[in-house]
Amino acid sequence: MNDLIKEMFLKVSPTPMVENNLSDSEKKHIIEEHFKVIMETLGLDLADDSLKDTPKRVAKMFVEEIFYGLDEKKFPKMTVVENKFKYDHPLIETNIVTNSCCEHHFVPILGRTHVAYKPGDKVIGLSKLNRIVDYFARRPQVQERLTMQIHEALCHMLQTQDVAVVIDGMHACVKTRGIKDATSLTRTSKLSGVFFQDSLFRQEFLSSIPRANEIHI
Repeated sequence: MNDLIKEMFLKVSPTPMVENNLSDSEKKHIIEEHFKVIMETLGLDLADDSLKDTPKRVAKMFVEEIFYGLDEKKFPKMTVVENKFKYDHPLIETNIVTNSCCEHHFVPILGRTHVAYKPGDKVIGLSKLNRIVDYFARRPQVQERLTMQIHEALCHMLQTQDVAVVIDGMHACVKTRGIKDATSLTRTSKLSGVFFQDSLFRQEFLSSIPRANEIHI
């Protein structure tokens, strides 16, 4: 992990965590054993062909896929390069698929993230924007924190405050339980630098992203 990324983790809003030195294989083993207990407590028959491997599948999914963002060592490789073209207009990427998990009920948050930055001395590969979004989404999350983490990471990596982030999310904890509101969408945003201070930059960004009622998840 290079120094820039190490510094980034010191600046990004933290996910509530405790120190854990377990290996991935140890984590998977522990999760598998505990998930067996949960399934048995619910009255499920783990001798059934369809269910017997579910604890192992869930453990692998938790560690390697939907929560890989809890491991700082798995932060994607970043290539930040000199802005040789002196490009000085907003770079906007919309509709980045964003799959996360509600930390209150451990059910999905499915959404789209829209990001923009005005390059200064540094630019970043387009796919790296998607990878940063996905990395921080792959944790138990609340949407507000996820928005801040993506914004703060981009500000640090690009060494500029001229960054904007908007997330539109469908929360399964709202859609499938409790109030069971099947149509609501949550929008969060963090704009700084020119996107906060200059109405023309702000309008260019906001007019480039879908309206909330146009998002289909």
